[in-house]
Order: sequence, then structure tokens, then C-alpha cells
Amino acid sequence: MLNALRRCAQRLMSTAAQPYPYSNAAIIPPPPAVPAPAPTKAGKGLMAHLPQRLLTPEKLQLLARFGKRHPERILPGSVLQVTTKYAPTSFTGVLLAIRRRGADTSFLLRNVINRTGVEVQFFVCSPHVREIKVLMRAGGRGSEGRAGPRMRRAKLFYLRDAPDKMTAISAGMRK
Repeated sequence: MLNALRRCAQRLMSTAAQPYPYSNAAIIPPPPAVPAPAPTKAGKGLMAHLPQRLLTPEKLQLLARFGKRHPERILPGSVLQVTTKYAPTSFTGVLLAIRRRGADTSFLLRNVINRTGVEVQFFVCSPHVREIKVLMRAGGRGSEGRAGPRMRRAKLFYLRDAPDKMTAISAGMRK
């Protein structure tokens, strides 16, 4: 037992003299510098797909209308008609909520069809959305044209439980 302690002490002293106590096999050399291939420099690969992902000017204008500071911003409580490329080709409903996340901005529309509440979430910059038309603006400061009642909330989820208020908003459209 005494010999084992002496050997352990000798090992500790010998590692103190060396800067790295383990073998040099654990040291990983840096990767060699490899130049970029010619197609990548020419703009092929990822760069070719970037223009497809950029937003068109029409989508940028539409996105700005869902912003907080746009003079013609779309407010919750407005009645919108969204035309899409695929079925259903158009959906009309009351704007319940806007989720502002830059290019991922989306909005939630609700309508009652055959006494069943239907909610559809649309992404503003989606290539499937063709057109968003404001049929009736929610009342607010300086709203021109047909203005509905002024909404005091940013999210109108309480309309799910109040079908009479929901029909009152859409009844303004029928007049």
C-alpha cells in the first residue's frame, strides 16, 4: 500500500513538469483551408434561390398595411375578403387577431357558415394569398368610408363566445 502511494506521488510530480498531461493524440489539428468551389462563387447553389424567397413589392405593401403605424392600417374588427389560389377560392370574415412577426405576419378571420363558426388563419406573405380586400373597416380615429363599430381590444377572441356581437358586425355589411 505504501508503494502504491509513492508511485501515485511520482506520477503527480511528473505531470506537473509537462504542460499537457495527456497524450498528443487528443489534440485536434485545425482543418485545412479549402477554397470555395467555382459554382458557389458564380452564384449557384444557395444564392440562386434567394430571389425566389424575397418578398415582392405587392406583398411588402400588403405587409405594411398590417403594421401598427401605417395610415391605412387594417384593424381588428374589420371585415376582410381573402382570395386564394386554391380552394376555397375566397373567404370572408371578421378580423379577430393580427400576429405581427415580420415576413411571418398572419391574421385570423372568423365567419359563421351554416350555424358553425369557422376560423381561418392566413399568412400575409404566403404565395397562396392572391388578394386581401377590406369590405368594412373597423371604426377608429379617422376611418374613411364605411366604418363599423370601434373595437377596444387588439385580439377579439371574445367574439367566439358572443355570436350576437359577431352577427352585429357582419350585419353592418348587409345594410
